[in-house]
Amino acid sequence: MLTPNIFTSESVCAGHPDKICDQISDAILDAALEQDPISRVAVETLVTVDNVVVAGEITTQAKLDLEKITRQEIKRLGYTEPKWRFSDQSKVQVLVHQQSPEIATGVDVNGAGDQGMMFGFACEETPELMPLPIMLAHALTQGIDRLRESGEIPYLRPDGKSQVTVNYENNRPVSVETVVVAVPHDEKVELEEVKKDLYEKLVTPVLDGYGYSVTTKSLIVNGTGVWHQGGPASDTGVTGRKIIVDSYGGYARVGGGCFSGKDVTKVDRSGAYAARYLAKNIVAAGLAEHAEVALAYAIGKRQPVMKDVETFDTAKKSPKVINDFVDQLLDTSVKGIIEGLDLRRPIYKNTAAYGHFGRDSFPWEQLKG
Repeated sequence: MLTPNIFTSESVCAGHPDKICDQISDAILDAALEQDPISRVAVETLVTVDNVVVAGEITTQAKLDLEKITRQEIKRLGYTEPKWRFSDQSKVQVLVHQQSPEIATGVDVNGAGDQGMMFGFACEETPELMPLPIMLAHALTQGIDRLRESGEIPYLRPDGKSQVTVNYENNRPVSVETVVVAVPHDEKVELEEVKKDLYEKLVTPVLDGYGYSVTTKSLIVNGTGVWHQGGPASDTGVTGRKIIVDSYGGYARVGGGCFSGKDVTKVDRSGAYAARYLAKNIVAAGLAEHAEVALAYAIGKRQPVMKDVETFDTAKKSPKVINDFVDQLLDTSVKGIIEGLDLRRPIYKNTAAYGHFGRDSFPWEQLKG
């Protein structure tokens, strides 16, 4: 990996249409795991004008009211006004069946639920050992939601995005070039007031928390000049469409599959978590400044068909030392990951907004010893 001279990452708010779908899908997963920890779930959601479709496969002993779970999530995310043409009163269609017995044959013997490759990454740019652009972008979207939900900026509406451009010198971030924020708001409020409030209450404190700043000239708010109608009435959402937002903001490689709506027999999810856990611990242990762990699996097979560590010429110890460290840290068989990280728990709805990495509340973010 060559560290860029300038790099941009984006994030989206919890009320973004794609994130509505991710959170509904993961809320269903959590509800299943709460009653039956060995539930197998692969659920996707689609939202559009006044309609929600929940589809996929669930094999579980849990008793689930999928329509109720869906409506609860939509309400929690702030979509309570039917006039917005999407709300907790919109039509919900459920199209769910059991897992294919051909897939189950492999999963039953602790094999992977699908093929695929996964990547985990860590670096020294932030306290979270994540790239700075994506951490700033996530902090901004989380802040937008907090300001709306708390009533501190009462005219904001659900939905929103952020984007941050960072300058680098000698492999280190040195300044923030541009911040872009987009959020729908009440029609009675002028854009200049929105920009002033967001600069003072959001952008300045978020960047200051990481030791950076920008002037108002470097802040773009609602680039077209107007945004009043957000949510699924303006933009259809689908589960799994924000893979880059969910991971490293484009700064590092990611695998081919999304995370949300999948139980952890699906290595798209568990393998990515394991790879991040290993990469983060390599950097935290002082073995390298940057680390990428690559894994790949074949459906029905227990062990990875690929396991590799790349440190981009930043290693402080030999490859043997680093590989031995990784091997001792976590068994990367499917069963080993699930048990080693204690993943059969209802912890996934909280992953479905503001990124799956960089928050210490998740087991794959913990440091060994």
